[in-house]
Amino acid sequence: MGFRPAVYRLACQRGLSGFVCNDTKGVTIELQGPQERIADFLDVLQSGKITPAAQIESCTSSDTAGIESESEFVIRPSDYEGTALSEVTADMAVCRDCLREVLTQGDFRFRYPFINCTNCGPRYSIVRTIPYDRPNTTMSVFQMCQTCAAQYDDVFDRRFHAQPVACQTCGPKLTLTDNRGKTIESDTDKAIHKTARMLLKGKTVAIKGIGGFHLAVDALNNEAVLRLRQRKKRDHKPFAMMTDSVDKVKKYALVTEEAEKLLKTVQSPIVLLPMRSDSPIAPAVAAGVKTYGFMLCYAPLHYLLFDCGLEVLVMTSGNLSDEPLICDNNKALERLGDVVDAFLMHDRDIYRQVDDSIVHFIDDEPALLRRARGYVPTPLRLPEACTSDIFAAGSDLKNTFCLVKSNQLICSEHIGDLEDAEAYHHYLNSIEHLKQLFEVQPEVIVCDSHPAYFSTQNALAIDSVRTIQVQHHWAHIASVLAEHNYTEPVIGLACDGTGYGTDGKIWGCECMIASMQGFERFGHLAYYMLPGANKASKEAIRPVLGLLRAAYGDDLDQRDFAWLLDPIEPDETKRRVIWQQLDRKINTTETSSLGRLFDAVAAMLGLGTYNNFEAQLPMALEAIAEEKIEQGYKIELNTSANEPLLLDVRNMVKQMIADIRNSVPAAVVSAKFHNGLCCGLVQMVQKASEKTDLNTIALSGGVFCNRYLTNRLIKRLRDNNFKVLFNRLFPSNDGAISVGQAAIAADVVARGL
Repeated sequence: MGFRPAVYRLACQRGLSGFVCNDTKGVTIELQGPQERIADFLDVLQSGKITPAAQIESCTSSDTAGIESESEFVIRPSDYEGTALSEVTADMAVCRDCLREVLTQGDFRFRYPFINCTNCGPRYSIVRTIPYDRPNTTMSVFQMCQTCAAQYDDVFDRRFHAQPVACQTCGPKLTLTDNRGKTIESDTDKAIHKTARMLLKGKTVAIKGIGGFHLAVDALNNEAVLRLRQRKKRDHKPFAMMTDSVDKVKKYALVTEEAEKLLKTVQSPIVLLPMRSDSPIAPAVAAGVKTYGFMLCYAPLHYLLFDCGLEVLVMTSGNLSDEPLICDNNKALERLGDVVDAFLMHDRDIYRQVDDSIVHFIDDEPALLRRARGYVPTPLRLPEACTSDIFAAGSDLKNTFCLVKSNQLICSEHIGDLEDAEAYHHYLNSIEHLKQLFEVQPEVIVCDSHPAYFSTQNALAIDSVRTIQVQHHWAHIASVLAEHNYTEPVIGLACDGTGYGTDGKIWGCECMIASMQGFERFGHLAYYMLPGANKASKEAIRPVLGLLRAAYGDDLDQRDFAWLLDPIEPDETKRRVIWQQLDRKINTTETSSLGRLFDAVAAMLGLGTYNNFEAQLPMALEAIAEEKIEQGYKIELNTSANEPLLLDVRNMVKQMIADIRNSVPAAVVSAKFHNGLCCGLVQMVQKASEKTDLNTIALSGGVFCNRYLTNRLIKRLRDNNFKVLFNRLFPSNDGAISVGQAAIAADVVARGL
């Protein structure tokens, strides 16, 4: 990130001698000179403004004696010895200076798609080991030409020690091929122009970027988008889009000042933005939701493509549905040859594939939905150094894993869903890669308590290492506590689709009194029967019948609800079999899952019958909710001696069904459902507060990705004088589970347990 060059310039400007060098623990600086000049140097250094990309986590200084007198200030070679504690910088979007040069005719890097400097470009995706020096990256195979080498060696140049520095003469090159790998164009600039023309004609092109391949099509061409969906086997999930300016984004979406700032950050994430009603974006891009996912160009190549007349592109992950992102040229040809019409590839290897990060706004502030490029592997700092290396395995859905090294909690990028064999293989490889990168030798392994999770089974199979199992929803709450460095007990609301409970049942709407040391289950959504195990997370008819039975009793006659059930599952035989499962308790489980309740309500409102991707039905339910309605269905709180408080939704279900039968608009029913649920959760928190005198609330779990519900819940909690903690640096969904696991295990180690 250009830190050593900045230190060098700062020292030389003040007439100081000594040295600066990288080592595995960070940066070491030795200063010799008058005390007042050294003090001035330290003031500037600790101001945090020494270089745009640097963020100083800690800086300690001490006087030394008995050292050799230095006549000048120098940058010493990096020290590779010792245990790795220094950070690896995340990949950064192209900076303004490089962008200006690449678009300026006459500059010797004019239209060179791999331009970079110490303030921008790839880092994490190309580094093999630390310290971050060129021999330790995939750029090691490219010998710098004299011009690039001169800049690299010139301490007053912006590219001084910029490890990926290159140009047309000596650096990576582009090639455009057909979908079988036959070269169409090997001249870099001509390849870019031809790619742009193909996209404008409705073709699909796989474009290799910073962290892997994107599948690109014209976002204004509905036929092209539908063709991509069919080939990629992704029929429903919204696609992300890219363009080259905020002004263009504003033509299609509503962009607040905060959202504009976020789009322009060096992380350059996908930002979820409300759709404009007059947007000409192809309907197939994001059907069934009210937001578009937009990112600005972040690689020089992207800007060069848009400079050829492109307006807005779908830029979705280069993979088949649910598989890991592809970053290797040969594998791309093998796996994506039937998906795309052409490949725009380069010969700079990507050592670490990294998906695009996704951010939305909760309570008018950014919150990550997927943490990957631009944010990983920036660590979370623990209050104290951990004396044991820790590996946290994470969850099976939206998996990430975590490593704890000293006082650093290092969370991986988004891995994916481990039920996919390719994703699981990628998970295992990623663990080994990050362990080697950060020189972590786990002495403690922590995993979920669900016995059927692949992540749990892998963790428990590792011999000779202490293993800790952590309940899923406690890990959710712990992730919030870790992020906010909060050490006191809180009232935790953990709401999601599924998590293995301490009673062997499937939890999913939990009110806890929790800290890093443990939790007590204060309350939960009243159990209902869920038939069909894993099928119940896909087929909405299953939670619908389970909730109908809970609301109306065992003697319910399905024929009385044929008007409601036929559109959800027209096969009466299948419905009868599911009902028999409930009768005989065959392949059924008791659950407090709030996610499945959302599925059921969406299905009853005719919004869909099947989750083709996780949370498809809840997203559709959120999308139609009428913003202006404050009224909600009534939820009851039931109490009994020495038992958790129960959030009883049986009457709510009856109220909704009555409204649906009376043709109340679906948008109104959705709003009343969300508002009623919000009110019930607040009441449960109030009961917990009365018992414990706690007034700090931690919210986590996939349900809180729902902006309609979460914004209202946070407001009502604050209106009742509660302090609210929420996941922002990590997703509130299962992407934060490993963070909570790691923090709990670090606390166990710190207490000597």
